[in-house]
Amino acid sequence: MPQISIAWLAFWLAVALIIYSYAGFSLLVIAVARLRNRRVQQKPVTPHVSLIIPVWNEEKAIAERLENALALDYPGDRLEIIVASDGSDDDTHRIVSGYAPQGVRLLSFPRRGKIYALKDAVAKSAGEILVFSDANSLYKREALRMLVRNFADPEVGGVCGNQIYLKARQADTTSEGEGLYWSFDKWLKSLESLTGSIVSAHGAIYAIRRELYQPPASAAVTDDFAISTAVIEQGRRLVFEPEAIAYEEPTPSASLEFGRKVRIMTRGLRGVLLRRRLLNPFRYGFYSLELFSHKVLRRLVPFFLLVLLAASWILSGTGRFYFAVAVAQTLFYLLAGAGYLLRRRQIGRLKFFYVPFFYCLANAAAFIAVIRLLRGKRVEFWQPQRHGSAA
Repeated sequence: MPQISIAWLAFWLAVALIIYSYAGFSLLVIAVARLRNRRVQQKPVTPHVSLIIPVWNEEKAIAERLENALALDYPGDRLEIIVASDGSDDDTHRIVSGYAPQGVRLLSFPRRGKIYALKDAVAKSAGEILVFSDANSLYKREALRMLVRNFADPEVGGVCGNQIYLKARQADTTSEGEGLYWSFDKWLKSLESLTGSIVSAHGAIYAIRRELYQPPASAAVTDDFAISTAVIEQGRRLVFEPEAIAYEEPTPSASLEFGRKVRIMTRGLRGVLLRRRLLNPFRYGFYSLELFSHKVLRRLVPFFLLVLLAASWILSGTGRFYFAVAVAQTLFYLLAGAGYLLRRRQIGRLKFFYVPFFYCLANAAAFIAVIRLLRGKRVEFWQPQRHGSAA
C-alpha cells in the first residue's frame, strides 16, 4: 500500500535524523577533535580588558554583580568595568552610581534593545579585549585571567567561558534538566574547540578581540551568538575555556524557562540567517557542519519526533517492532507529562521523570521558535526575568 510505503520511509528518515542530531553529530565531533587536536597556545598575559555588563532593571542583582567584578584578581589598572543600561527605570542607576568611586562607569542609554546598548558601550570602552557578562553572573576570582590567557594565541579571536548552574533555592525540576543539558553542552564545546572553533558563545561569560567586534545588523538576533560568530566569519578561532567559570542560578520555573527558550531560539534562528555565510563548507570547513547540526537540525528535531510518532502508529499493525516503538514513544511522552505534574515534588527530581519532561519542554520551545520564524515573528527587546542572587 502506498500509505505504508510512505510511512516506512518517513519512519526511517526520522530515526536517522534524530539519531544523527544527538549521537551521530557527537561521535563525528569526537572523531574530528582527535584527528585535528587543535590546542590553544596559552600564556599568562594581561591585556587591557573592558568588562561590559548590559542591564535593564537589574536593581536586585547589580550590586552583587559589581562587588564580584571588583573582587576579581585581574590587575585593576588593566581593567575597566562598564554598566550599559538600556533604559532602566528602577533603582539600577542609583545603585551603580554608588560604585563610581571604585571606577565603575555607568552608561545610560534610552530603551532601544540590548544590541544597541552593547554597541554604544563598546564605542565608549578602551579595552583591547572586550568581555561581556550577564548582570546575574558571578565570576570565579581568576575567571578573567583564564579567559585572556587564550589570546596569547594569535589564531584565537574569541573565548567562551564555562557557565555553571548553582542549586536554585526555589525552583522546580526544570533546573535539574537545564543543569544536565549544560553538562552535555560543555562537554561538546570542549571537543568542538579541538576541531577549531565552538559553534558560539553564551552571554554569561565570553570575550573577543576589540578589532573583531561587529555590531549585529539586526536587533532581532541573539547578541552573544551574533557577536561571537563574527569572530569566525573573520577567520579567527572561537574557543572554550573551562577554567573561566561564571556561576548562575537556573530559571526557577517551567513557564519562565519555556518562555526564555522560545525567545532565545527564535532570536538564535534569526542569528543563523544573519550569519548564513558560515554555512558554506567550502569556505568554513567543518565549522559549517557544526553550525548546521547544532543550530538548525537540532531545532527541527520536534518535527522529526512528530513524524516518527505518526509513522510508528501507522506501521504498528505491520509488525511487533513498529508497535513496540509506537508504545515506547507514547509512554515516554506520558512520563514527560507526569514529570511536568510532579515538577514541584521531591519524586519529580528523579531522572526517570525530569529527563523526559525537560526534553519535551526544550523541543516544544524549538517547535514554536521555528513556527515563529516562519511567520516572521521578531523579538527585539530583552526583558530578563531574574530570580534573585546567584550566590
